[in-house]
Amino acid sequence: MAKLTIRDLHVRGKRVFVRVDYNVPLEEKDGQMVITDATRIVETLPTLKSLIGQGGKLILAAHLGRPKGQRDPSLSLRPIAAKLADLLGRPVAFVDDCIGDKVEKTAGALNEGDVLLLENIRYYNEEEKNDPAFAAKLAKLADVYVNDAFGAAHRAHASTEGVARIIAQRGGQCAAGLLMERELKFLGDELDKPARPFIVILGGAKVSDKIKVIDRLLEKADAILIGGAMAYTFRLAQGYKTGKSLVEPDKIAVAKSALAKAAQKQVKFLLPTDDVVAVPVKTDKLDKKGKPVIEYQQPRTSSDMNCPDDAAGLDIGPATVAAYSAEIARAKTILWNGPMGLFENKQFAAGTNAIAQAVANATQKNGAKSIIGGGDSVKALNKAKLGDKVSFMSTGGGASLEFLEGRELPGVAALSEANR
Repeated sequence: MAKLTIRDLHVRGKRVFVRVDYNVPLEEKDGQMVITDATRIVETLPTLKSLIGQGGKLILAAHLGRPKGQRDPSLSLRPIAAKLADLLGRPVAFVDDCIGDKVEKTAGALNEGDVLLLENIRYYNEEEKNDPAFAAKLAKLADVYVNDAFGAAHRAHASTEGVARIIAQRGGQCAAGLLMERELKFLGDELDKPARPFIVILGGAKVSDKIKVIDRLLEKADAILIGGAMAYTFRLAQGYKTGKSLVEPDKIAVAKSALAKAAQKQVKFLLPTDDVVAVPVKTDKLDKKGKPVIEYQQPRTSSDMNCPDDAAGLDIGPATVAAYSAEIARAKTILWNGPMGLFENKQFAAGTNAIAQAVANATQKNGAKSIIGGGDSVKALNKAKLGDKVSFMSTGGGASLEFLEGRELPGVAALSEANR
């Protein structure tokens, strides 16, 4: 059943608790934390402007990073309040807590159209535990609940599920924001009965991350194109050598089962026929996470389905790009989730960039509906400056995958049903 959206609300004079996803990347510059990508803030502006226009009193809640219940100054939302004020062109009040007397007084003093941003809700462990008492303190601040944080909707946390339940129990409305509404439309309605041919492109590291999605999409896709490290688990299942490629030997049976189901359903299931391989060499350098930096030597295109013993497969090759691009060109609906290789390294970005271009071309020239399922695929499209050439880019990583698997997301389930 369809969910209530902010289009169905009348919020004039009411306090509206809005869960947003402001988990944005920050860097320290001259002793200040600076936002390096404000996309997630920008995405919420239509919802906020609509609620402001309706005369609502907005109380925004969000998390940032993983402070694990501690007050970490580097994960404060204060810089986000300043950025949001710039983007909205109006003041945004900030309070350095999210529950308690000070917060309640500040929220109680709001006028119609005012905006208040609360401090990082993950400064409290009770948020992730969905603690009822903590949820009740948050719910005390508002009359109406709006969730516009699809990226956090797969978590049953206090701010995504508990608050909504409490507000609903006392007769308040719980609605989807405009961004959440678009996510549900594209990842749900548009893919329920896709225009055909429906082509699915799946990449990324692990078959285990995507197998439930593969299983579900085999019921409705015309073709599935596989790339990324997960392709090597399929190669292993077919009896080929995978060298030093990232594989999941314990998932061979799962890969075989997917191949068998594709054959049974008569779904084209394409695996790379050539790839870019290189020899991985550990160095003495460490990355930001303290892990050894790996250098890749002797990068080359290989048309041998057996990967050399000393090499790892790191991108799809030109023949695979051509075959996949031809499939994408005939599509009427495209779903893409996961890069074709180690695209963060420009030596191995050509395959992912070529697929991004093929998806953009199919959308712009052939009128295909292209849906990008969050995470690294969105990063890759933005990096290739093609983000505005596709129909929809999801803001959810894990949430998109779980939704595509057919799971009910707690943050969506908690919203009121629309009486339409």
